Amino acid sequence: MDWAPSGATRLAAVLGDPVRHSLSPVIHNAAFGALGLDWTFVALEVTAAGLADAVRGVRALGLAGLSVTMPHKESIVGLLDEVVGDAALLGAVNCVRSSGGRLIGHNTDGVGFVEGMRSDTGRDPAGMCGVVLGTGGAARAVALALAGHGAVDVALLGRDPSRTAMVAERLGGVIRAGTPVDLAAADLVVNASPVGMEAHPGTPVDPAGLDGGTVVVDLVYHPIETELVRDCRSRGIVAANGVAMLVHQAAAAFELWTGAAAPLEAIRSAVDRHLAGD
Repeated sequence: MDWAPSGATRLAAVLGDPVRHSLSPVIHNAAFGALGLDWTFVALEVTAAGLADAVRGVRALGLAGLSVTMPHKESIVGLLDEVVGDAALLGAVNCVRSSGGRLIGHNTDGVGFVEGMRSDTGRDPAGMCGVVLGTGGAARAVALALAGHGAVDVALLGRDPSRTAMVAERLGGVIRAGTPVDLAAADLVVNASPVGMEAHPGTPVDPAGLDGGTVVVDLVYHPIETELVRDCRSRGIVAANGVAMLVHQAAAAFELWTGAAAPLEAIRSAVDRHLAGD
């Protein structure tokens, strides 16, 4: 018999605005199904003005876990009982775990990036000189994770030099504000900016200025092959999109909620099918 929700089913959700495009329901329902867990996952569109009410609703309804996406990763921090690990340093939460009636904020973006990079490129950040394009929540999480996993140098490149310097300083001095000159010497370039998304076409960097041995990871996955990824691959540069990070950050959240190891193959298969339109 096919699974169907019941009064005993545990509920998790993603909060965002907009959120209808989110792949989180695809990912987590595939994982719950693969392990036969009596859980289900939904996407809830919540405006900035409604976030506090939504979090009160989460408490009242007893949701077992939350994913948090734009624009709420920073604003939800003050609505939680505790914020731990990277989330505390970053001031940004993408995963909330319910424990004994308390809501605890985590950030799994960094570990998701590192594990996704290892999976897609076979490379590890240890010993690398990395350049991260952007200063938003994803850029900060990736930069911090690179430094924490042994990168020898991590430079942030943003449009506003003063903001870039402020963000780098906030991360405890392990990250520095970079300049475009850093790109030529980089072993790893990560696009954590919106450039390349369907709504922001273009490429954030010219691959002609990169060393042929550079690894490029574009966190964008809509479209599945951005102009940056396509141009890098045409030059023989190893390049990957953001799907692996998406999968691995969600897997880390899944494990925080359920205590079970995430079924990575089932998750990746479901995401690939969805993106292919199957």
